[in-house]
Amino acid sequence: MTFVSITRLRIRAFRFMPAFALHTWRAQRQVERAAGIVGGSLLADRKLTFWTMTLWRDRSDMRAYMTSGDHLTAMPRLLDWCDQVSIAHWDQETPSLPGWADADGRMRIEGRPSKVRHPAPGHADMSFAPPRLSGAVPIRAKTPASRLDDN
Repeated sequence: MTFVSITRLRIRAFRFMPAFALHTWRAQRQVERAAGIVGGSLLADRKLTFWTMTLWRDRSDMRAYMTSGDHLTAMPRLLDWCDQVSIAHWDQETPSLPGWADADGRMRIEGRPSKVRHPAPGHADMSFAPPRLSGAVPIRAKTPASRLDDN
């Protein structure tokens, strides 16, 4: 069993992009070395929208990553930087990443919007355009402790 975490963030103004890019780079370095990470993908979508998909050994590994280091430092800033944020999580049998169309479907059915200070139309009901289906960048686990066979 593996745990899937999907996030969708839309930056509300280009002026936030330099800081967002820096924090994204730092968080990506952190996730690649996180205990329990199996793999993942980042997708730069249209209109300053970004998707993340990470696969974990379990929910507790994802929570440990989310509540520490560079990721924890960046999260409060999203309240001001973003006008749409949503998240979805689920367990699945296979240790493979779902496709972006599947992730989008799960986001709409099982996901929830996250708090932002300047919500845009479509935030509360998650009525956003589907993601483009190509151009994602893989996240590769860099620590042996993150492999599934370590359980």
